[in-house]
Amino acid sequence: MKSASVGERFQTGRAELLRGLNFWRRGSAALPLLTGAFLLIAFDARAETTNTLPDAEIQGRQLAQQLCEARPAENFTNTGILKIRDSKGRTMNISVQFSTRITQSNWKTIYQTTCRSNGTDVVVIHRPGNNEYFMAEGDFLVPDAQKLRVLTNNETMFPFCSSDFWIADLGLEFFHWPGQKILKKEVKRSRGCTVLESTNPNPTTNGYSRVVCWIDSETLGIVQAQAYDAQGKLLKEFYPKDIKKVQGQWQVESMEIDNVQTGSRTRLEFDLKGH
Repeated sequence: MKSASVGERFQTGRAELLRGLNFWRRGSAALPLLTGAFLLIAFDARAETTNTLPDAEIQGRQLAQQLCEARPAENFTNTGILKIRDSKGRTMNISVQFSTRITQSNWKTIYQTTCRSNGTDVVVIHRPGNNEYFMAEGDFLVPDAQKLRVLTNNETMFPFCSSDFWIADLGLEFFHWPGQKILKKEVKRSRGCTVLESTNPNPTTNGYSRVVCWIDSETLGIVQAQAYDAQGKLLKEFYPKDIKKVQGQWQVESMEIDNVQTGSRTRLEFDLKGH
């Protein structure tokens, strides 16, 4: 029997992964920090660019592309609270608002907090093939008074309002990295998952060298993720905590990210009322 071509394998894998996307889209309004999973990324599926890659890498690129091709279904705004416990055990609660605005060519996600002293109003613009990150200065309620400063890759590896979420985490930037590989399939937190490893070819001193994600095979949501530092040591663990049924849809009520090296922890609790 003639083996399937790389292009045929790509299309088959694409169709299989699409089956879970509708559920993922419906729940997206309550997952503002996971809207980066809808980033667009341009992987070339032509045989001449993939036929030298192992199957695990081909499938990894397919999965990353599927995660990034899905767009939010509609504009939405949600609120929540960042509950931060730093490395010394001190705690802080910060109100945060998330807004997504969709256009024909891109969509913009705005992260606003009351932590003005740290300049942590962040704008992520999602376009085909890449993200753009901006730090906003001024008043969001008065567009003419708002100024945006472009953030470079290094500048995105910086805490969002002193939390354990980095700015790059807001857009799940690791799905843009060229190295994507399927490691295995296994059950994690009672869900059947595909384990995807994303590798950074040029990690900065304070950045991630790789991120391992457990992707729910049914919904394509992130069940758990681990980020490793430039030396390859485990740095952070991320996972959704509470899941609540809202208007017939399962949505994440809170999520947590732990820095295992410093002992700090940030929990984000969403306000699902009215959603």
